[in-house]
Amino acid sequence: MLAGPAQERIEVPDAVERLAGGAKVRAVWENELGGLTFEVDCGERRRFVKWAPAGSGLDLDAEIVRLRWAVRFTTVPRVLDAGGDETGTWLVTAPLSGETAISERWKAAPAIAVAAIGEGLRALHEALPVEQCPFSWSAAGRLADAQRRALADRMDPAGRHAEHRGLSVDEALERLSAIPPVDHAVVCHGDACAPNTLLTREGQWSGHVDLGELGVADRWADLAVATWSTEWNYGPGFEHQLLSAYGVQADPDRTRYYRLLWDLGP
Repeated sequence: MLAGPAQERIEVPDAVERLAGGAKVRAVWENELGGLTFEVDCGERRRFVKWAPAGSGLDLDAEIVRLRWAVRFTTVPRVLDAGGDETGTWLVTAPLSGETAISERWKAAPAIAVAAIGEGLRALHEALPVEQCPFSWSAAGRLADAQRRALADRMDPAGRHAEHRGLSVDEALERLSAIPPVDHAVVCHGDACAPNTLLTREGQWSGHVDLGELGVADRWADLAVATWSTEWNYGPGFEHQLLSAYGVQADPDRTRYYRLLWDLGP
């Protein structure tokens, strides 16, 4: 299963029902590990609840500390509450203005959406102070994690994108061993795929969500995935438009490296 808009069949966990307190609950997103995001609609108390079922491996605590740090510098969700029980953990956040860049409206206007994603990613990178960031998303750290998971036989080549599926784990790790020099260190989003940028009605970026991997890294760690996701969400031909909106020339070598590193992620 890939991450995407939630399906109608989803059953609302009891913990989320309790948090809603009788308000209307709507599932809006589900990820490949079984994590769910719900919108709780209660007028001025509208909010969102992220739910990670027990055993999913999703670390909401990592996102909580990152949101609380980043909200001082840029537009990201404000943490309202968090908790857990034997069934799972949850994170409650205040809503942001705008809608996901892959809503039906913006999938029908991909040029506008892609430009906003590029502009928004540049703004995020400029707003978050590298020297004050306590989190890392470095290639070296991510490669070390991939090597640990490979030793534990916790990698599934079938789950990779087609362009990497023919590589053995050893071949992929060998390619990743030559980490490219850092082009420009920034505080990366950590999951800069199109759905995680929000857009206003006018087609301007308005905020970012899903920052559980936020940390200092080369900006191409984000750009490689952001451009890749334009193909998944809008079709081919939009990569250069995103880079132009961001304000950078294409870097094929770093793009290839960080896409493979992303594909070997947990």
